[in-house]
Amino acid sequence: MGETLALFSALCFGLADFAAGLLSRHAKPELVALIGQVGGLIVTAAAAFFVRAPSVGVADLSWGGLSGLGTGIGVLFLYRGMSRGRMSVVVPLSVVGGVAVPVLAGVVLLGDRPDPLAWCGIVVAFPALWLIARGGNGGDGGTAHGAVDGLIAGAGFALQNIGLGQVDPSAGLWPIVASRVISALALLPMIRSGTPGAGLRPKLVLPAVFTGVLGAAAIVLYTLATQRQLLAISVVLSSLYPAIPVLLGIAVLKERLNRPQVLGLVGAAAAVVLLAG
Repeated sequence: MGETLALFSALCFGLADFAAGLLSRHAKPELVALIGQVGGLIVTAAAAFFVRAPSVGVADLSWGGLSGLGTGIGVLFLYRGMSRGRMSVVVPLSVVGGVAVPVLAGVVLLGDRPDPLAWCGIVVAFPALWLIARGGNGGDGGTAHGAVDGLIAGAGFALQNIGLGQVDPSAGLWPIVASRVISALALLPMIRSGTPGAGLRPKLVLPAVFTGVLGAAAIVLYTLATQRQLLAISVVLSSLYPAIPVLLGIAVLKERLNRPQVLGLVGAAAAVVLLAG
C-alpha cells in the first residue's frame, strides 16, 4: 500500500508541474503560483482534519512556515523557468538542487553523516546539473534563463524540504497547512513586481487551482506513504516525478535535448535515487 501511495504522489507532482508549466506560458507565472498555492491550502486544510495529529506544537508549525517560504520561492522560479525555458531542463535542475542541498546542510549544520550512497549522489549531482544547464546556453537566451530559474527553484525546494524534515510526524498535516499559508503570503508581493505577462483569464483560473490541488494531494499521499512504508522507499518512489514533465515536454511540446543534456538527465536521475536511498 505504501509503495502505491508513493507512486501516486509522484504522478500528482509530475502532472502538477507539467500543467503549471503550460499555464505559465499563457499568464504571469507569479499569478499561477499564487492561485495554485491557495487551491492547495484549501485541500490540505480539509485533509488535515482526517489525518491523526496527536501533538501539534508551535515548533512544528514554525518549521512548516519556514518550509512554506521555500515553497513560495521554489514554485515561483520553477513556473517562471518553465514559462521561458524547457521543462525537460528546468524541472530536473530544481529537483536535484532540492534533494542535494538538504543533505549538505545536514552535514554542515546538523552534523549528519550520510552513507556512502548519499555521498555518491552528491558527487554525481553537480556535474549532472552542469550538463543539463550547459545545453541551454548555446544562443538560446530563454532556456539559459530557465536554467538559472531552475537552480534558484532548487534552493527554494531545499529550504522546503529542510523545514518539513524537522517536523514531528505526530503533528499530522497541520505543518503543511502552515506551509501553504506562508507560501501564499510570500507570493502576494510578487504579483505586481514579477515578470511582465498577461493576467489569468477566467477560463484558466480553475486549471491553476487544480495544479495546486494536485500538488497538495501529492504531499498528502507522500505523508501517508511514509506512515505505511519505509521512509527511504517512499522518498525514492516519490522522487521519480520529474520523469513525467520531462517526457511530456519531449512528447507534447517537442522539446529537443542535446547529448550532454541527456547525459545530465541520466546523472540527475541517478543522483536523486542515490541521495534519497
